[in-house]
Amino acid sequence: MNKKQLIQSRLSEFHPVVALFDMDGVLYDSMPRHARSWHETMSFYGLEMSEEEAYACEGMRGVETIQLIARREWGREVSDEEAQRMYAEKSRMYSSLGTAPLIPGILDVHKALRERGIHIGVVTGSGQATLLRRISEDFKATITPGLIVTANDVRHGKPSPEPYQQGMKKAAALLGLNGIAPSEAVVIENAPLGVRSAVAAGCFTVAVNTGPLPDAALYDEGADVVFGNMHELAEAILP
Repeated sequence: MNKKQLIQSRLSEFHPVVALFDMDGVLYDSMPRHARSWHETMSFYGLEMSEEEAYACEGMRGVETIQLIARREWGREVSDEEAQRMYAEKSRMYSSLGTAPLIPGILDVHKALRERGIHIGVVTGSGQATLLRRISEDFKATITPGLIVTANDVRHGKPSPEPYQQGMKKAAALLGLNGIAPSEAVVIENAPLGVRSAVAAGCFTVAVNTGPLPDAALYDEGADVVFGNMHELAEAILP
């Protein structure tokens, strides 16, 4: 079964109600800016974090990323308050790098899903206000209003299943449903930790490899299918 046949089979057999998208590297081509701002911010605080490592940590809440790096580099725990202060500096540096463009083909994917009657939401580990404010404007024609789960809405970020579980719960409430089963949700991710989170939540998980990591890094975490870009995914969704 090729990739298009796999997608078509899933859509036909399970009739998904909602598609939950990650944000960075999925909606926006923002990861190069994030990688640079993570590296420079950590260097400012005397911590070592390469731009490549930022891709490997993608999907985690910013505070958890800082605590992970500090634990490794400093050999001690940092409080949420201290990590929040450091994350604020990272956010400031990210904002100074300019506006990230939309991922090419993302609107085509959204259109193809909406034509099938599938609602669209966002589940992100980010608390980056400059990006979050843009979602309602850039995707006002496709994303269900209010169906956004951010780092501020969960206790445990990706790779925990909590973010995508919260996404399904929020979708059910907004759509007036008693609940949405994992089989009724499709997740679109680009990061290994995000894929792990979606798989742990029981969702059919589509990865679109918009970063520098090999496809194997996404398949190894349990992705059901990996596409090279959004145009390929849009074509697979179309009947």
